Amino acid sequence: MNSINILIEILHQLLNCNIIKIVLSSPASGSTYRKVTITRTKAAFQVEKLTETQAFHERMHESGLAGYIEGLMSAGLKQLNAWDDTGKEHAVKLTKDGKVLSRAGKSSAPKPVSVTHNREKKYIIREGDRIPVLADIGIFTRDGSVAAPMYDKYRQINRFLEIIDDVFGKDPPKRIRAVDFGCGKSYLTFLLYHYFTEVLGIEAEILGLDLKADVIRSCEAAALKYGYTGLSFRQGDIAGFDLDYKPDMLISLHACDTATDYALFQAVRMNAGAIFAVPCCQHELNAQMRPNALTLFSRYGTIKERAAALITDAIRANLLTWAGYKTQLLEYVDFDHSPKNIMIRAVKTILPDKTRKTALSEAADAMDEFNLSPTLYRLMIGDNKLMTETK
Repeated sequence: MNSINILIEILHQLLNCNIIKIVLSSPASGSTYRKVTITRTKAAFQVEKLTETQAFHERMHESGLAGYIEGLMSAGLKQLNAWDDTGKEHAVKLTKDGKVLSRAGKSSAPKPVSVTHNREKKYIIREGDRIPVLADIGIFTRDGSVAAPMYDKYRQINRFLEIIDDVFGKDPPKRIRAVDFGCGKSYLTFLLYHYFTEVLGIEAEILGLDLKADVIRSCEAAALKYGYTGLSFRQGDIAGFDLDYKPDMLISLHACDTATDYALFQAVRMNAGAIFAVPCCQHELNAQMRPNALTLFSRYGTIKERAAALITDAIRANLLTWAGYKTQLLEYVDFDHSPKNIMIRAVKTILPDKTRKTALSEAADAMDEFNLSPTLYRLMIGDNKLMTETK
């Protein structure tokens, strides 16, 4: 058996070991690439090929991976190191005289310095992943490691994606269309696109909306830079926005005060498949709050502010349930890292009439007790089409 056939056989055996990462290196003179990194994702393998001056990215399915690697090694990359899901390292080397050497043993890959016990957690976005936007904003270093001061942000990113992954990750659609209300210059819009296209391996179309023209220009330039062709941006107001299609999901992150209510209302009006909102600055009900019996909650300023914020989001969640969404209030990040730590996650479903009516009744009881008139309630009550559908 010649060396190429031996190499192919070894590679097939290797890929049966549930390999999660492969690094090809030791380029021979004249090799096009100096290093190739292949990382397993949920849908396929993500490939990064580095020359002296450029980086190229593509996806590769496992069925063609052995032949693909053999071609790279035959073309000049003489060393292969691979790690399986048990931590074991496998090595294959092509010698100068054409022999194929292989071995398997304990992992010799350098381990990252542990900042907290959370580094052991398996994140959706992992250290070593090449994600340009995270390098550009300083969360990742250029070699893909997490910058030590940015580790909390790294955890928040993964928590955000985990909450979305719970909805879409188990049975991904072939295509997804999403809208980001109040997108700002948020890197999370770009990470969401990366998650859908690279982690899940599906086609994604994401529209970001923001009031500021300079923000839109900045986002458009970034999408072009990263080659994110399915990302587009539009200047506009949430309240007057409309679509000619039903979005699969809508996100609204840190929209201030009643802007969150307009975002939620628009999502319900457009019959969005899923809603992910992180509210911010719930001032509206704090100003209105005058309890009938529970006067204790308005006696102390700090307690009143926190109670108003919690009541605001509880009423919002119940109104979404009334509109036919299975709704949860989730801790988005630890309270120590940010007091704005609640995410509203709502997924369109078929709910019993009793469940929906109870949700509305509970919201009405809270509004009566504290003398509240929330924007989301007024918007939903004032929409004739929505009222007809929710009866």
